[in-house]
Amino acid sequence: MKRKSILIALALMSIGSTQAEDVRKDTIKVIDVEEVIVIASPKENRKLRELPTASTLLSQKDMQANQVTNLKGLSAVVPNIFIPDYGSKLTSAIYIRGIGSRINTPSVGLYVDNIPYINQSAFDFNYSDIERIDVLRGPQGTLYGRNTMGGLIRVHTKSPFSYQGTDIRLGAATYGNYNASLTHYHRLSDQLAFSAGGFYEHADGFFKNSWLNNKKIDRINAGGGRLRSIYLPSENLKLDFNVNYEYSDQGGYPYFYTGKVDEADREKDERKDKIGLISYNDESSYYRNLLNASVNIEYQATNFTLSAVTGYQHLKDRMFLDQDFTEEDIFNLEQKQKLNTISEEIVLKSKPGRRWEWATGAFGFYQWLHTSGPVMFKERGIQSMLEDEINNHIPDMGKMGQMSVDITTSPLWVSGSFDTPIVNGALFHQSTFHDLLVKGLSLTIGLRLDYEKNSMTYSSRSDINYNFNMNSVMIKDPISQALSLAPAFNGKLDNDYLQLLPKFALQYEWKKGNSVYGTVSRGYRSGGYNVQMFSDLIKSSMRNGMQGQIKESLTEIFSHMQGMPPSVIDKILANIPGAGPEPDVAAATTFKPEYTWNYEVGAHLTLFDNRLFADMAAFYMDTRNQQVAKFAESGLGRVTVNAGKSRSYGAEIALRAAITDAFSLNANYGYTYATFREYAVDKNTNYKGNYVPFVPKHTLNAGAQYIFRIAPRHWLDRVQLNANYNAAGRIYWTEANNASQSFYGTLNGRVSLEKGNGAIAFWIRNALDKKYEAFYFESMGNGFMQKGRPMQLGIEVRCRF
Repeated sequence: MKRKSILIALALMSIGSTQAEDVRKDTIKVIDVEEVIVIASPKENRKLRELPTASTLLSQKDMQANQVTNLKGLSAVVPNIFIPDYGSKLTSAIYIRGIGSRINTPSVGLYVDNIPYINQSAFDFNYSDIERIDVLRGPQGTLYGRNTMGGLIRVHTKSPFSYQGTDIRLGAATYGNYNASLTHYHRLSDQLAFSAGGFYEHADGFFKNSWLNNKKIDRINAGGGRLRSIYLPSENLKLDFNVNYEYSDQGGYPYFYTGKVDEADREKDERKDKIGLISYNDESSYYRNLLNASVNIEYQATNFTLSAVTGYQHLKDRMFLDQDFTEEDIFNLEQKQKLNTISEEIVLKSKPGRRWEWATGAFGFYQWLHTSGPVMFKERGIQSMLEDEINNHIPDMGKMGQMSVDITTSPLWVSGSFDTPIVNGALFHQSTFHDLLVKGLSLTIGLRLDYEKNSMTYSSRSDINYNFNMNSVMIKDPISQALSLAPAFNGKLDNDYLQLLPKFALQYEWKKGNSVYGTVSRGYRSGGYNVQMFSDLIKSSMRNGMQGQIKESLTEIFSHMQGMPPSVIDKILANIPGAGPEPDVAAATTFKPEYTWNYEVGAHLTLFDNRLFADMAAFYMDTRNQQVAKFAESGLGRVTVNAGKSRSYGAEIALRAAITDAFSLNANYGYTYATFREYAVDKNTNYKGNYVPFVPKHTLNAGAQYIFRIAPRHWLDRVQLNANYNAAGRIYWTEANNASQSFYGTLNGRVSLEKGNGAIAFWIRNALDKKYEAFYFESMGNGFMQKGRPMQLGIEVRCRF
């Protein structure tokens, strides 16, 4: 019996949680979520709220109250975090404290059940089996390494040792939204428990494509499942196995045309009638297969804990995009990714509650990523993006005549095949010394040595047939010559980086749950390659090659002409520049790592007999080589560039209070002032002093909860009312700060009728039907934006058997 009780205690304390939902049904008293849900971290020695860092913890009840059903639902719910909901599941742009990324390497890390998700294409997944979310703000590089310079999000699924029975959830909402999930949790013995479940979701979509008979553009179908098994072979050993798969097939990219960017071009805009409409002639879409598997082995010794976490991720997706975002036949892109990542982390840490607490470990991963991205230029695109530009580079002969090219290949394909593997390895250590000099004073010192090597093997080419045409007063008959060209780029680039990521923190705690702290830490985001730049490179190579061919061809023709004065020949040839240098692939495609130093002071306060929790922080972040995502000037894809320097400073506060036993309030506010300190685009354009795009100056979440408790033996146990207001702004969308979204907010509500382990909830999102921009960008001189979702009503039924 003693052995069994030890095993059960180990399962509850080091693996999962107590029955959090049941505990919260009995009281409205504001409690520390971690006091109820005990989820062990393989690296931290104490609860998050006891650490010298700004953090937010959301329980399952918190997620329900704030209607957080995926990663993007965290936007504004957590202070100073903004995750715009746009495009498709491919895009998960997370911004924290002025640090963020729309493409390529993420600036905020994501861990699911202690497994790192390396590529942000996998960040947006279903939350049907999620127990808790932790959000840590500010660089977490010492313990978590690369791409956590803005912060870290940790997602925890339910443990089958803690939850028993079968959970069923059914939901329906306006705009043709339906979802269902079923998960069974079963403890076979004191040593073995498992869970198995699946989900399905469908949505008709919110926005219509006016060009394709007002067909909904952002529909989605998704489904998947999760298997988890926990085995305790002895009283101090745990094995945790987890496998989950998700498939999604969706439309996307509902971008409304907003008109020409340049005011001088607006009057002569041929598409004025399309302003305020989505108008694509090619239907855009995105599908993704996502598989994750992990093994977490944990050994509990008397004085330390040893854990080894092995993770594997497979992603296969396809994006099809009408990249001119218009009804015209210009060009489109089909991008496919095939990704495999294997990671391993070994951590040795001391037991908590000691004067010297420490954690040390090693981490490594290898990622294979193959990307293919063929671009197809159609009739109008060949003329406007290729022919016209090439002809504009052919010098004007004036009265002597004219020269031009006419591309005859249609459609014209630019192929692209890229392998971009990454290998990363790190060693780290962090020590905390408690009761240093005086009781309650602690010092934390940590350091991480992080090595990364990335490379790109590239192959891109195009086959072009074209006619060179020339007529001149110096030549009796016009010249028309058929020529062909096959510009291509094949090669390999590689870079490696060695990083030192220190952390220093001083904290004073005078009572449990009450502390002040100061922290200095460094974070970095890894560099990489812009594979979408190769269409631009092919176009430049095409122009150079044509100029060279034209000059060689004319030289050959003139050599056989009789009676042509050499001075005339020289004058004609002088107007043709000839082949220029080939573009520098490395300079055009490589972007460097980004670095930041974070200086932070804050406090965690627990007041009035645990009825008020207050968390406050002020920060200053100094960032170098800031990575900024933008569309290439030609419109041929998005690229990441290094902008120079930026700084952001601000503050955040989070409050949770129980006004009465039935009524509670919460409020979260964040302020960020993020500007470029250095960003010279060219000799004529400098964005120094401009706001960093996609960073809201203010974020706000305010919520209220009221619970009506019903008398015993009634058909209801209780009725719970939730209302919350989420707001953000002003948000500048471009580095030029020429477009922005002012401060806006959405009002949301939820009414839940609960009986035993069952509940039926009615909810509303954006109750005031607020109109706002969720996303804006500029391409080829045109402006486009995605609207925020309109008011939506829904119902959800939950029960557990």
